[in-house]
Formats: sequence, structure tokens, C-alpha cells
Amino acid sequence: MSTLQNKIDFALVLRVKHANPNGDPLNGNRPRTDYGGLGEITDVCLKRKLRDRLQESGQAIFVQSDDRKTDGETSLRNRAESAVNGLGKDAFKKGANKDATAKLACEKWFDVRAFGQVFAFASGSDAGGVSIPIRGPVTIQSAFSLEPVSITSTQITKSVSGEGDGSKRSSDTMGMKHRVDHGIYVTYGSINPQLAERTGFSNADAETLKALLPKLFENDASSARPDGSMEVVKVIWWEHNCKSGQYSSAKVHRSVKVDLDGSITIDALPDLQAQVIDGF
Repeated sequence: MSTLQNKIDFALVLRVKHANPNGDPLNGNRPRTDYGGLGEITDVCLKRKLRDRLQESGQAIFVQSDDRKTDGETSLRNRAESAVNGLGKDAFKKGANKDATAKLACEKWFDVRAFGQVFAFASGSDAGGVSIPIRGPVTIQSAFSLEPVSITSTQITKSVSGEGDGSKRSSDTMGMKHRVDHGIYVTYGSINPQLAERTGFSNADAETLKALLPKLFENDASSARPDGSMEVVKVIWWEHNCKSGQYSSAKVHRSVKVDLDGSITIDALPDLQAQVIDGF
């Protein structure tokens, strides 16, 4: 597979309705907002969903979520050093060839060659081990709503017997659930060909990402995000005609205007065609 030759920019328009798109554990799991009240979905959250969709499509993923593990490894270190599911301990021992290990990691795991990864393990008795930073070509920003979001909080109770033999009912446990009533969120990203050359990220990999972005919330339902409450409205994809790009990412991203109903208009940029893809 040939590595990516041309710079790519992209944008996603997301709709949230009666869901908690990204709870903040330091704030009672309320939906994240900035100081101006705009709803936020962090870049970490979006990359987690991308990793899950990639894993479901059959791609090898290094940073797997606990509820979607496919190899039984209990930690990232165990996965990396596994002789079956990883690269083996010798790849990370003191004195190991960092470039060779990085190359093998990028070849094995899609998310490593896309988003990058830092491998910092002390293998066995090797004090300090080896630290291998890999900078990935794919970047994605946090998504923000177009206007301040209205958050509804509902008090809930749990009245089941979680302990004992079931002969005596336990006391009710009080809790809270939070949701965003409605919001249109927008996020932007880019793929850098210079960094793609280092990790081996290919044109085929870029096409895989483009195909999965409209399905970002497929198989992602939970009590906080019921089926149908999270939706990708549009994906906008720009492929430049050179490695450095015909325009800056900032200018490309600013060319998109999103209305509160999720409809979009795109300012024309000479010699750069925007591909608009409907959500899944």
C-alpha cells in the first residue's frame, strides 16, 4: 500500500437529541460544556468511538476499551509485549532498536499508525526500559455545539437487592441522570502526509476512515445514549492536490457554515473540491 500523498481535511456535523454525548466524571457525569455553555465532546471521546468502529470493521486496534477486548490482554503493556498479540518483550527491552519497534507497531495496529502512541515500558529487570514516541498523522478536534445547550437532570432510584440472599430488600439508592435536550455539534480534523510517511498510513487507510466517519455512533448505544439519539448529519471531506495542501486547514475549516438545523453551506475554494457525505 502506498503511503498518503495528499493532505486531507475533514469536518463532521453531529446531532444530539435527548442524550449525554460525553459525560464529565468530575462533574457528576453531566454533559461536558465550556464556560460559555456550549456543549463539548472531547477529541479523546471521538477517537474512542473511531477506534471501536475500526475494531468492529476488522482492523487491529492497540488501545481497546475494556468492554470490547478481543485478545484477552489485561493492559496495554501486556498487549504490546505479548508474543501472540503484540511485538514480544524483546521489542521493548533496553537497547532495542526504537525505529524498528515503531515500524512494527505501526504495521500491526491501525490506531498507532493513525493517531500515534507512546510506548514507555520497563521490560523485566531493565531499569528504564525503552520509550518510543510515535506521532500520528490523523488529528481530530473536540466537537462543540453551535449554541449553548440545555441540560435536563432527572433524579433516579435503584430499588433492587444488589447484595445478600435476596430475602430482604435493600434500601433505595438515589442517583442522577443528565441529558442534552438538543444540540448541533461540529468538529474538524486533518491528515498530514509528512507524518503518514513515518507511520505508513496509506491512502487505503484514509479511505477506511472516510467510510467509518458517517457510522461514528453505530453500535454505540447505552442508557445515556439511546439508539437514534446520536447522529452524524454530514461528513465533509477535502483532498488537496499536494502534501502541504493548497490552503491552510484553518481556511478550509472556516469555509463550512452550519445552521442550527444541521444544514450546511460551503464556500468555494478554487481547485479544492469538497465531498459531502450523508451520515449513516
